[in-house]
This record gives sequence, structure tokens and C-alpha cells, in this order.
Amino acid sequence: MSVIRTLRTIRHLRPVQIVGQVRNRLRPRWEKPAQFAARPIPAFGGVAWPETVSFLAPGAQGNKSASLCEGQFTFVNDSRTLGWPPAEWQAPDAPKLWQYNLHYFEWLWALDYPTARTVLLDWIARHPLKRGHVGWEPYPTSLRLMNWCALCFGPFRAALEKDTETCDALWQSIHVQAEWLCAHLETHLLGNHLFENGAALAFVGSAFPGKAATRWKQTGLDILRREIPEQILPDGMHFERAPMYHVRMTYLMKLLCDTGDPALIEGISEARQRMEQALVALCHPDGEIALFNDSAFGIYSTPEALVDCAAAPAGPWSLPDAGYFGWRGEDGTYLICDAGQIGPNYIPGHAHGDLFSYELSIKGARVIVDSGVYDYVPSAMRNYCRSTAAHNTVTIENQDQSEFWGAFRVARRAYPRDVQWQVEGDTCRLSGWHTGYQRLPGQPTHHREFAWTAGEGLTVRDVVRATRAVQSVSRVHLHPQCRVKLTGSHEAQVDFAAGSCRISFTGAGSLALEDTHYCPEFGKQETNVTLAFTLEGKESEATYTVVPN
Repeated sequence: MSVIRTLRTIRHLRPVQIVGQVRNRLRPRWEKPAQFAARPIPAFGGVAWPETVSFLAPGAQGNKSASLCEGQFTFVNDSRTLGWPPAEWQAPDAPKLWQYNLHYFEWLWALDYPTARTVLLDWIARHPLKRGHVGWEPYPTSLRLMNWCALCFGPFRAALEKDTETCDALWQSIHVQAEWLCAHLETHLLGNHLFENGAALAFVGSAFPGKAATRWKQTGLDILRREIPEQILPDGMHFERAPMYHVRMTYLMKLLCDTGDPALIEGISEARQRMEQALVALCHPDGEIALFNDSAFGIYSTPEALVDCAAAPAGPWSLPDAGYFGWRGEDGTYLICDAGQIGPNYIPGHAHGDLFSYELSIKGARVIVDSGVYDYVPSAMRNYCRSTAAHNTVTIENQDQSEFWGAFRVARRAYPRDVQWQVEGDTCRLSGWHTGYQRLPGQPTHHREFAWTAGEGLTVRDVVRATRAVQSVSRVHLHPQCRVKLTGSHEAQVDFAAGSCRISFTGAGSLALEDTHYCPEFGKQETNVTLAFTLEGKESEATYTVVPN
């Protein structure tokens, strides 16, 4: 069975990914990193950026200079003591995502120049290019190159230019890292990984004069010019459809434009504008993103650092290419519904089972929530956060809409069908169905219709059809701060700090409360209450309303 599942997974891959996977597995047989690192490096030729260049710092995840200098590093809400400088740059006992964050060097922005200089020289000396050194994998190399250059040749530039010994050591390391990245582009993954590779090379290439830097810049630009038309949808959303990664892609566009390099600005400014508009649409009244797919708070820049979230207009809005639709009210009401594909067929690793799910804020407070994401390793919580049961939609026979496995794998996928979005005055409607459960006995289908009317609330209608009787469960996940009380066999009262609402079900089903998990940040797990309405039959229909009091 696992072989069949694997075949169902890899059949969606592009040929370039398959070639990349094979190359990555065979490369250790002939590649010698030590010889690569020993190649001649040209002398440092200065900085091409204007002295007035200024860059926005990335998300630092709360790391402060004092705690770092005491050897304590915190990533994804996991604090570990490594010493200062770190006694072990590999951090072998930490999860891979934690190790990656260590080598991104985003935490470097919390330090002054003398302290940063110490740790930079230590990394250069004790984490050289060597097979098995996690910091030299293409993804952390990409992020580190951008952070080193943005900080060292931005705020630290004057101090660094006086410190010629450090400047030369830094240049030599940057040169090797950029050359290594050029030779190890993540074509086996594509998507946001390849986008980061391209952005890093374009960014670093724009920082310096000389033939090598010109080549890095051109390589990066070629990647971006090829990837932007595909990865940035016409409505401005990043094609992996995870709001968290959309924030990161928007940050990268700003970073590239802030170099002042005309070639970079010309190549990305139009897409950047669309991305910023999409980001505004994806934000709740609290200024943070919706948590669809692999999305969490506290990883990347806050949306307000990139866009003016307060400028979002009231009324209906849509990102039709991404499949996100919703309503924003002047009273702090915000609705976002997901009716889009789980992501690109060849890279669905950040997808969750959230087709026809939604989030709802009332009076500025999150009330109905997505369950978020806890970790990036194969685990019970990874399985839960990706599952359909963790979202505000319908499970059938306790199965997921798509066949998730491992930490990032997807075999058979759910596809939306007949999605329609209509706006009539103060009412907007979204309807459609999906193919995800047709693989099950009885070939069941789930049809859903949302109707939002300003001043009246939300109505959700579900229809499940199959050739045999099946069990279906519609879930509504409530924010942990909500207080929930069943006021009848089919009704619940939900109180929250800003007010209350009533959720009422109709249909031949039973309503129950479940204790579930809410993970708004990596490594953070809170208990919340979920309403679960269960039906059975060949054709089941249920409707519920969410009415603010």
C-alpha cells in the first residue's frame, strides 16, 4: 500500500524535480566540497549599494542581545542553550527547522557590530563548507546570505569598512556561499525554496561590483523572471496559498526593491504591488494573517511592517485565482473562506485539508479559527494540524479530503468544482463542491454554500451525497478565549471579550463539544472547544447560522 501511495505522490512531480532528486542523491559520489571551497576568490572590490541603503529587518522571533550573549537561542518557541559563540553550530539534538533558523542568522539583527563580528567570524571558522553541515544546505544559505549582506553592508557598513580584516573574511565567505548556492539551486523542490534561491542571488549580486557578483545577480534575475509569472497568481497571492509564506514572499520583494537596483525594481515592482494588495485582504482586524495551510504567527515580518492593513476597504473581497473569498465590515467583522486548490500539484507540501473551511472575526476578535501549525516533523500534531478534522469544514467517514502522509507529502488530492462567488448588495454567496472523498466507498461528495449578510451573520449549508450511507461531521473550531455553552440540542452560545454570538444547527444530526488544539505559533499548543455536528445517510443536509448578538 505504501508503494502505491508513493506512486500517487510522485506522479505529480515535474521532470526537473525528479532529475534534481536523483542528482542530489548521486552528487556525494563525485562532489568534493573542500576543493570547491579552495577555488580562487577575487579581492574585495567594495560595495555597489548607495550608502543610504536601508532594509527592513526580518522577523527575529523574540531573540534579544542579552539572551543571545548568554548562549540562549529561541526559535519556533523552543529555547536552547548553545553557549556564546555556540559551542556546536550543528545543534544535532534540535529539530531540522530549529537548526535552519540558527543558520538563517535573522537573530543577528538583535546585535551590535562588535558582538555580531565575534559570532560571524566564529561561524566562518568553525562551520566551513563540508558535507553534512546543515548551514550549507541551499535554503539556509539563501536566507543567511540576505541577512549577512543586508545587515553588514547596511547598518554595519561604516564599522565594517574600517575593519578590513573582518571585511575580507566576510567577503571570502559570502563569495563561497554564493558560488555554492549557484551550483545547488533547489530544483528538486521548486516553489518558495527556488524563489528564495533566486532572491538571494539577485540581492547579493546587486551588493557588489565585479564579474562574480554580476553573474550571481543575473542568475537570480533569471530565476525570478521565470518564477514570478507562475508563483505569483494574477490576483497577487503566492501560489502555495499559505498566508505565512505569502508574507515572506512579499518581504523578499520589498528587500529587492530597497536595494535601489533598477534591474531588480523593474523586474518585480508590478508583482510586488499585487502581492501587497493580496496581503491586505488576508489580514484579520487584529492585523495578523489568516492561518490557512502552513501558516503561523511570529515567524516572518508582521503584515503591518509591509502594508497598511488599516487601509483595507469594507465590503466583499476576493482573490479568485487563489480561491479565497470574504467580507470585511467597518465594525471589525472579517470573514475569509477557502475554496481553492490545495496548492500547485507538484509542490503541495504546505497544504492542509481546509477546502471549504473559513475563519471569522467579530467586533475585531477572532472567534472561529483555523487550527494553525505546530511543527514540521512527522508527528501526531503535524498529522492533526494538516487534517480535515482540524478545520472548519466537513469530514466524511473520519477521513481527510486529501491523502496526507509524512511531514509534507500528499498523494490523492481534493479538487474544488463549480466554485461560484456572487455579491448582491449586502449579501455575498460562495458555493461549490470537491472531489476529495470520491475515493471512499460510496463515492461521497461534499457540497457547501456560504451566505454572509451584513448585520445578520453567516449561514453555512452542507450537503453530503453518496451511493451508500456515510457518516459526516461538520466542525466549528472556536478561539481558546471563547466560552461555549450548549443552550439546546442544536444550539450553542459563544461568549468572547468583545461580545457574543449564537451558532444554531438544523438537520437530522447531533451536536457535541470536542476538546481540540489551536496552534497559532510553531511549538505553541492551546486547548480550544470545537462544535461537531454529526449526520449519517446516503444524502445528508445540514445548515447552521452564526449570528452575532
